[in-house]
Amino acid sequence: MLKKLAAVRAAALSVAALSMGALCAATLSLTASPASAGSVTQPGETVGLATGAPLPQGVYFVDTFNWGVRKGDNGAADVTLGVNIPVLAWATPTKIAGARLQLLAALPALEVGVQNADHENGMYNPFLASQLAWDLGDGFGVSYLLGVYFPVGNKLGFDSTNINQRLAVSYTNDGWNLTANGIYGISTRDVSKTINPDFVNLDLTATKTLGNWTVGPVGFASWDVTSPTATYEKQSQLALGGLVGYNFSQLTLQGYLTRTVTEENYGGTDTRAWGRLILPF
Repeated sequence: MLKKLAAVRAAALSVAALSMGALCAATLSLTASPASAGSVTQPGETVGLATGAPLPQGVYFVDTFNWGVRKGDNGAADVTLGVNIPVLAWATPTKIAGARLQLLAALPALEVGVQNADHENGMYNPFLASQLAWDLGDGFGVSYLLGVYFPVGNKLGFDSTNINQRLAVSYTNDGWNLTANGIYGISTRDVSKTINPDFVNLDLTATKTLGNWTVGPVGFASWDVTSPTATYEKQSQLALGGLVGYNFSQLTLQGYLTRTVTEENYGGTDTRAWGRLILPF
């Protein structure tokens, strides 16, 4: 059962689709300035999940949601961001080169507000992906995901297509979930209404399941790796936190809290509360 739950958690990790870059884009849109943004995939959205482990065959619903405040530096306005990422994942019976083929779809939504300004809410970029996940034995698993974020024409999303690749490694024996998930996003347009750099995210998990409870530290980091314009300032950040989860038989709930340890060009430190439910059909 522990291995199954660890694998089920991979559904959310593989498909969650939103970013602090969206917060920056929305912030600048609300303040009537040219929009710029970092990662299209939200840094930290896949922590707490064994993304390297293949799912048992079946269909899963996973909802990851979070809300937080980025405190502005040097008198800058505080910015709030709320995100909801509903996901459907199908672990198909198909095997390719020994790996399970998994199909994933997400339709995220967000709400963003700037201190002393209006709030905006709406849909974010839809996400479709396919994933190959290998069970290497002795609790080790590895997966590769290839996905696409599709453009949207509102203030809160990106108006360009983003190619998303993810490589995850997990160890899930004896109730452990030790996972590193690397995410690489490639923008297909250098200049658009929202400026999209290529980016790298790294989501990290080190949790232990004891009975129905799961606890442990989590963390994430992100880096812009290109500058789409001459004046663009690359963003980077590191955040750490802790996770608590509980398994109600068919339903798994998780909650975690993260806070920025260090950042560059994000304009302030972010404190964020996350929640997740995992329901296999």
